[in-house]
Parts: sequence; structure tokens; C-alpha cells
Amino acid sequence: MRHENRRLKRFATDRRNRRTVNGAIALHVPKDVIKAHSTPYLKGGKPARRPHLTHADDHTIVNLYGARYRGIVQFYLLAGDVFRLNRLHWVMQTSLLHTLANKHRSTVSKTARTYKATIDTPAGRRTCLQVSTERGPGRKPLVARFGGIPLQRQKTAVLLDREPSWASHRRKELIGRFLARWCELCGRPGNVQVHQIRRLADLGKPGEQQPDWAALMIKRRRKTLVVCARCHEDIHAGQPTASHGEDHWRARCG
Repeated sequence: MRHENRRLKRFATDRRNRRTVNGAIALHVPKDVIKAHSTPYLKGGKPARRPHLTHADDHTIVNLYGARYRGIVQFYLLAGDVFRLNRLHWVMQTSLLHTLANKHRSTVSKTARTYKATIDTPAGRRTCLQVSTERGPGRKPLVARFGGIPLQRQKTAVLLDREPSWASHRRKELIGRFLARWCELCGRPGNVQVHQIRRLADLGKPGEQQPDWAALMIKRRRKTLVVCARCHEDIHAGQPTASHGEDHWRARCG
């Protein structure tokens, strides 16, 4: 999203007959931005329902519409003509009502009466569409809301573009074993592969006569084994494989 910068050319004057507007820079809401954000909610030029949302609950539907609309409006609060987003509000609200009406097999007018609410804002009372979900005794209801935002310029609005936070996850143990590039059966370094089984129960119980690779998997209680290509071929062929045992694996892989 972006703002549109314009240079004002009106010859307005103050009490001392000095120009106050001419040449000043003003922020505006681009018309193509309003059109682009309205297009996903239109069909044949008219607001339409969004069928892929009808399987969701009412709270989720209203929350999705509300979050999208709220983000666009808050971005353009510095614009002098933020009121032009009235068009987007009408399109999204009508689409939301069509979606809810389709979900409940009702009419748009009945749906509007069901979800209509009035809230207090710094600019006075505003109407919106609201869904409240009760969460048990002692807890406040979970509220999803669409609209209710005054489309008035806020000169002190702050646009805060947050940097994405990267979540760090511990690397899976299998990845570390694979990157070690060491066969856990014969101990050869080099290219390795992963042998995997569906269930440990398929290998039998500890103590039974089993091949070395199966006994190692049972002892370690893992359904994967990192092996070289030669050992992997021997496993699938039913041939005996060279094994250094559990102690060797612990020494190499920790």
C-alpha cells in the first residue's frame, strides 16, 4: 500500500492575506488502491459472498473481514481524504452480510439486524457488525467487529511498520544425524541415506533374533536409521550388514 502525494494549488489566504495552502504537500488515498482492495469482494461489479468462508464460524468470518478493513483504514488515517474509504467499507460490509446470510440461509436485511451493534468512539457513536462469543464464567466474551472506525483524518497517527519476528526452532535430531554424513551401521563417512519403517512393532521385541540394523533401531527406539548406500541396499536385500553397535553411534553422533 502507498499514499498519493499531491501539491495543493488553491489560493487560500489567512487574515493577513497570506497564502496558506498553495504549494503545500498533502497525502491522499489513491483511487486505484480503493479499487484494488474492493475487487476481491465484487462479482459482476456488485458486492458478493465469499463461498470459501461459509464453513467457518461467525466469529472467524467477521474477524477476517474486520482485520482486513481495519488495517487498510489505519494505514491511511494520515490522508486528508480518508473518507473516500467509505466505498471500500460499503463493499466489504455488503460482502460480509451476503456471506453470513448464505451461511445461515437467511436474507441480508435479517442478517444485518442480527449483527448490527453501536459502539462508542472518540468521534462519537458508530454502528458496526459485531459477534460476541461467550467464554465461560469469569471471562470476558470474545468480540469480533467489522467497521465502527471514524473515517476522519488523524494528524498525529503513527504508522508503525513492524519488522517480522523470526521464530527460532531447535533442529530436529534426525537432521543433525543426516548432516553428520556418517553411516550409523558400518561407520563409513560420506553420502548417507535414511532408512525408515512405519512402526517399531514391525521389527519384533527386544531379544528376538534380528538383523543388526533392526536390533539397533529397537535399542534406540527410533524408526529411522542413517546409513550409507551400500548398507541401505543390504537392508532391503536381506543381507547382513557391518555394525559397530550402539557405542560407536554414540561416539560419532553424541
